[in-house]
Amino acid sequence: MALRTMISGRAVRSGAAMGARSISSWWRNVEPAPKDPILGVTEAFLADPSPNKVNVGVGAYRDDDGKPVVLECVREAERRIAGNLNMEYLPMGGSMNMVEETLKLAYGENSELIKDKRIAAIQALSGTGACRIFADFQRRFRPESQIYIPVPTWSNHHNIWRDAQVPQRTFHYYHPESKGLDFASMMDDIKNAPNGSFFLLHACAHNPTGVDPSEEQWREISYQFKAKGHFAFFDMAYQGFASGDPEKDAKSIRIFLEDGHLIGCSQSYAKNMGLYGQRVGCLSVVCEDEKQAVAVKSQLQQLARPMYSNPPVHGALIVSIILSDPDLKKLWLKEVKGMADRIIGMRTALRENLESLGSSLSWEHITNQIGMFCYSGMTPEQVDRLTNEFHIYMTRNGRIRYTAHF
Repeated sequence: MALRTMISGRAVRSGAAMGARSISSWWRNVEPAPKDPILGVTEAFLADPSPNKVNVGVGAYRDDDGKPVVLECVREAERRIAGNLNMEYLPMGGSMNMVEETLKLAYGENSELIKDKRIAAIQALSGTGACRIFADFQRRFRPESQIYIPVPTWSNHHNIWRDAQVPQRTFHYYHPESKGLDFASMMDDIKNAPNGSFFLLHACAHNPTGVDPSEEQWREISYQFKAKGHFAFFDMAYQGFASGDPEKDAKSIRIFLEDGHLIGCSQSYAKNMGLYGQRVGCLSVVCEDEKQAVAVKSQLQQLARPMYSNPPVHGALIVSIILSDPDLKKLWLKEVKGMADRIIGMRTALRENLESLGSSLSWEHITNQIGMFCYSGMTPEQVDRLTNEFHIYMTRNGRIRYTAHF
């Protein structure tokens, strides 16, 4: 009896020890994740004790003192919300009013597609969430498809479609020597892609290059997409923020719609309303008819359900109030134009200063590009020197975010 008890006790202790070892080893094989190329810049900047440090890497608008900006139209919308509206769950598809107003921005105030209820749309977690929901939608209903992504692009695009398990291909976009659009190579890639391919396109203010096709080039791209039966998914993160005119910035999408394409679109209010932390966006898919739009929307909502269940309400209320009130919308249009004009002015100032300093290089691309980023053409080694010797932080691809007047 004593022997059995002793052996049994050892077995229990041995089993407990093995269990402890097993538990302690659950995460032993987890390695540190590589730093995000954009957010890692901010981490390094914050860790730098230099009083003269400057961060021109993160994609957020700042005033001349490098401080975040809250638009007056946003402040007024928040005043109207405070204490007057409940904070109940939104439906899985989000705020219907916010979605309706957002579709008008992308597709036009008097869009026949909206009137005919041919657009399936849901509120999304900013542009990133909209892209991710669409990537999962593509994977679920077109599992044999790939996504063609421009070179270069916003780095997170690759992460989004990779984690949705959609195979990726790339197409030519930027021409390093001219610091402009490699249109001929881009068109060749579009022509050579298998019929019915998916392409990711930046609607305006291409990130990170700031290089956009001209209106005529967009028409040629649309024509070739039609000939090949390709599907265009537009990521529109900068509507109004690029030129100061939301209608002008949506021209690429309108051209595709005029040509009869059934497109997808991601929209975000991070930049053009300064609602970075509110994560307000919209995903829309143009369908053949209302019946198809109802089915597609139901599937988009089903994809969102296990991810986050319902989108957040506060930012959606802000957007809804601004866009549905004529006076607040007018104020927003004035403020977003002011931000865009300021950035355009900074581009001019930067070019003039570089040229006045006697630089032998051409800086024409700075004013030819558009949006909040300048693709400077600097090498990773030159960027490292700026950081190490002068405490100027940016991504190693040489992308500069405008912060203050030069």
